[in-house]
Amino acid sequence: MSKFIFKSFNVVSAPKPIGPYSSGVRVNDTLYLSGVIGIDAKTDKLVNGGIISETEQIFKNIEILLKANDSSFNKGLVNAKIYLDDISNAAVVNEIYQKYIKPPFPARCMVEVTKLPLNAKIEVEVMALINQCRL
Repeated sequence: MSKFIFKSFNVVSAPKPIGPYSSGVRVNDTLYLSGVIGIDAKTDKLVNGGIISETEQIFKNIEILLKANDSSFNKGLVNAKIYLDDISNAAVVNEIYQKYIKPPFPARCMVEVTKLPLNAKIEVEVMALINQCRL
């Protein structure tokens, strides 16, 4: 029987979780990151400036979490889930998304929700592989 690795983690340079959960979980060579909102790790507060500032901060935070686990947007990302408080912001989010994530794009969904933690405008959850390269 193969060895099963299950490890939850937080990363010092990324924002702390705001509830009873880990920033992510590693199961063998797969990372499952918890939903990330636009919190600045230095202040532990949601960044000001609305959807653009929050989205930029989210992708910076996710990048930190991926790198800390030997992964990256273009090396291991296989799935992204994006939750918006207003789906009319999809075009703005897509523009920022493409600054960080290049083709071939991972699987993804984007949905509008009623409310997000700390009244954030966006939350992003991802799944990525460790030590793998997307074609």
